Amino acid sequence: MSDNKISRRDILKIGTTGAIGIAGSIYLNKVAPFSKVVHADDHASSSHNNHSANHSNMFDSTKTEGYKMAKRLLTEFDYGKTTKQLDGRTLREYQIVAVDKEIEIAKGIMFPGWTYNGTIPGPTFRCTEGDLLRFHFINQGSHPHSIHFHGIHPPEMDGLEPIPPGQSFTYEFEAKPYGLQLYHCHVLPLRRHIHKGLYGNFIIDPKTPREPALELNMAMNAFDLDLDGANEFYTVNGYAFAFMNHPIKIKKDELVRIYLSNLTEFDLLNSFHLHANYFTYIPTGRNDNPTQFTDTIMQCQGERGIIEVRFPYKGKYMFHAHVSEFAELGWMGFFEVE
Repeated sequence: MSDNKISRRDILKIGTTGAIGIAGSIYLNKVAPFSKVVHADDHASSSHNNHSANHSNMFDSTKTEGYKMAKRLLTEFDYGKTTKQLDGRTLREYQIVAVDKEIEIAKGIMFPGWTYNGTIPGPTFRCTEGDLLRFHFINQGSHPHSIHFHGIHPPEMDGLEPIPPGQSFTYEFEAKPYGLQLYHCHVLPLRRHIHKGLYGNFIIDPKTPREPALELNMAMNAFDLDLDGANEFYTVNGYAFAFMNHPIKIKKDELVRIYLSNLTEFDLLNSFHLHANYFTYIPTGRNDNPTQFTDTIMQCQGERGIIEVRFPYKGKYMFHAHVSEFAELGWMGFFEVE
């Protein structure tokens, strides 16, 4: 290892319990020259340097901005500003601003991101199949950016044309087909723009509503802090271990619907594993696709689907990536069934 590099395997040697806390001081000393990583809280820094910090304190992220962002993105959906057209269709208009912003991705660890509307992942846009959509995009970032939407639309709305800093463009198309779609920047180099944070989920609901459920949005992603092409932290909704000490609350026998996508850069696959239960997985979120009844699914980058599950017993159910390295570097949490 060079004087200015720290690999994810170096973090793993520390062990899960101390990974985030010790990584804070390591990154300050060894990675900051490369990635401009800064500590979010000087007081937290002093406690992080204590290698004997207990498990509880490490995952106690209630007051951190990164945890607040991940929690908000879990249940927040942007339906846009709606108006009825003369032909009876619903017009939905959305505002999207690309902006450079430092994002807290673990307790005390900051990432110099490129964002849509200031979060990584970006907002979860939502509409109904057949709606007319207008996305008013303004690039206030330091590089050219665009928005490429998955789905069916005219080629001129495909987001391949870079929008220079300070300029804007309006993407307009009909929402189709229904299912879980994605959006992301499509400016070269792609891996740079996606890894930096320009992506999010895009839900097109079917005209016949799905069964009511507790709905959760989860985008699997990761962060390469020392710019060596390998990730050091893996997360859901941008914050490592977000739901460990603060589990996602669920009611016994309640239907839970998870919109799950993989936007992880630098790794071929990511995965979702649920302990002590099975779920139904619907690829691309389309009811006409063959489903799986399982406890583990894999997704390549850009792949997505819907998980539907009920919990028959009370208690805590762990969920995590079924790549041990990913889990130990941040991609794990709990559901708490009450």
